[in-house]
Amino acid sequence: MLSSRVVTTPAARTVLKQSAAALTSRYLTTLSTHHSIPTWATLDPNELGTVSTHTVLNAVGGNWQKDGDIAKKLIIPNPLNRDGLPICTVPDTSVDELGPFIESMESVSKSGVHNPLKAVERYLMYGEISRKAGNALSQPDVAEFFARNIMACVPKSHAQALGEVKVTADFLNNFSGDNVRFLARSFGVPGDHYGQQSNGYRWPYGPVAIVAPFNFPLEIPVLQLMGALYMGNRPVLKPAEKVALVMEQFLHLLHHCGMPKEDVDLLNCQGPVAEKLITTAPIRLTQFTGSSKVSEHLLEVTRGKVKVEDAGFDWKILGPDVQDIDYIAWQCDQDAYATSGQKCSAESILFVHENWEKAGLLDKIKANAAKRSMDDLTVGPVLTHTTEGFLDHTNNLLQIPGAKLLFGGKELANHKIPDCYGAVEPTAVYVPIDEMLKEENFESCAKELFAPFQVVTTYKDSDLDKVLEACERMSHHLTAAVVSNDVKFKTKVLANTVNGTTYAGIRARTTGAPQNHWFGPAGDPRGAGIGTPEAIKMVWSCHREIIDDCIIPPEWVQPKST
Repeated sequence: MLSSRVVTTPAARTVLKQSAAALTSRYLTTLSTHHSIPTWATLDPNELGTVSTHTVLNAVGGNWQKDGDIAKKLIIPNPLNRDGLPICTVPDTSVDELGPFIESMESVSKSGVHNPLKAVERYLMYGEISRKAGNALSQPDVAEFFARNIMACVPKSHAQALGEVKVTADFLNNFSGDNVRFLARSFGVPGDHYGQQSNGYRWPYGPVAIVAPFNFPLEIPVLQLMGALYMGNRPVLKPAEKVALVMEQFLHLLHHCGMPKEDVDLLNCQGPVAEKLITTAPIRLTQFTGSSKVSEHLLEVTRGKVKVEDAGFDWKILGPDVQDIDYIAWQCDQDAYATSGQKCSAESILFVHENWEKAGLLDKIKANAAKRSMDDLTVGPVLTHTTEGFLDHTNNLLQIPGAKLLFGGKELANHKIPDCYGAVEPTAVYVPIDEMLKEENFESCAKELFAPFQVVTTYKDSDLDKVLEACERMSHHLTAAVVSNDVKFKTKVLANTVNGTTYAGIRARTTGAPQNHWFGPAGDPRGAGIGTPEAIKMVWSCHREIIDDCIIPPEWVQPKST
């Protein structure tokens, strides 16, 4: 069990209770403040943005950068209190400071740090590191430490933050022991003659890059980072600036669990600087999770050497068979508005069969959304849209003939969220399906808003082909849900759609990226998966065939040249 030190800071707890950051402390102080901080940690999450501002550091070539060596810093504001202290500063690394990162990538060969024929003991090493890290994240104090760091950076409910930690711990536990080397399992095929055999191997790329998003600051970067390491690559990790402290702390945990410090570089910078590293250093693969606009740009400048998990305008279709309406209303609310809608799997559009509308489903969804509150962070800041931008998009949709506001469409009351972020109520806009499908309206209706927002439409049995047309015309195909136990209905929808992670059946949802199944888009050869052995092998390794041909028979005679 990892050792820990008990934090006893009455002054900090007093500040938490009495700070002007009442929206933060009002909820956090309902949780225990007597938990332990791991000995390897370099911050106390209870103090972030209240009594202290953490300094995030870069790591390169096995060394942590010193605070005094940071030429310029980005200031990350407290997302719940514009009047409070910043939660952290992050190195604003410049292009001129990339030299050590380029040298680190240049030190790695194309054959990787390990592969099935080189340094094979590292497969076992990473199995043991995963075991220790998974065990650590399964300890209540360590889980709480990361949950609070997550909540400080991207405010979400305690249950959502702790769920992210649990998925990460379960993933690490899945790849303990021999399961890392099982990822590199090879196969053999008999050859054409005696002494010949072909062998297929999973081969690393060598120097690679990971560009991670803000919304799951632990789960997404950890799952991709560990996949890269398992397969023998040397990654440089570029986290989102707003949440960089989470992965900084996780690297401290990995070092504590035995990972060589030179195995991962941590680069904090803005997008153009990361692009310069990716295009200047010999980085052979970049895994990008984030906006489709940025991913398309990276694909262009790298000539396609990117694996992408980008935008998700995710649909849910409610079939004709109405049942368990309270459960369905609850799940619709969770899918659309948990984490303030800031999930790539969030329910973006809801196709409601008229039977559900008649049964009162939309009123129940509205009632559930109304229960969300800043008090428990079941609604909170929107980190990539301003309030003005959110309301402008809402009002634009309301100009469509027949459109109406079902609920929301307002700024949150009594908040101190900084103006650079959004502060909005959970919102739903109804648009008639025939109007939605019109050329002049469809792009606006199918625009992903990374916020607590969804489009709702209704349809009849005779309109199912219109629903499928809408799904076909959408540009990104990440998650989806077919909420029905009607076998014929469900089969028709599944047979004519493509989303990579699709839930089907009466309990179907759009959100949920646990460690036990593939999560990723379909229909795009550039798509990246996450979480499973198949995803790790597909993203972080390539196929190499080695043909052994060792024996020349004694009776061989030279044939005529051809």
